[in-house]
Amino acid sequence: QVQLVESGGGLVQAGGSLRLSCAASGRTFSGYQLGWFRQAPGKEREFIASIIWSGLGTQYTDSVKGRFTISRDNAKNTVNLQMNSLKPEDTAVYYCAARIVGTTSYKYWGQGTQVTVSS
Repeated sequence: QVQLVESGGGLVQAGGSLRLSCAASGRTFSGYQLGWFRQAPGKEREFIASIIWSGLGTQYTDSVKGRFTISRDNAKNTVNLQMNSLKPEDTAVYYCAARIVGTTSYKYWGQGTQVTVSS
């Protein structure tokens, strides 16, 4: 059974940094794409960044380019999101998700971790 478990959320002041981790288990993720999404109160869930498990191919939404970095640690079976220069508008619940490369829908989702950026 596939499990994605996020950690690393918390409260940080604007301009600060947080590192989120997504622990993936239950199968081999070769051939999968892992993504980070977020959902702020009253807003739709939005795509943040993704990485192919092999490490090749990363994507970012424009609002986080240059501030966030997605990476994976094969030894720990985790996908990480380093978030720098955080802004109050980054406040949201952040979710990790996985899909087979080339498919349209993310099939597996974590439970989310709260990130709050104070001004």
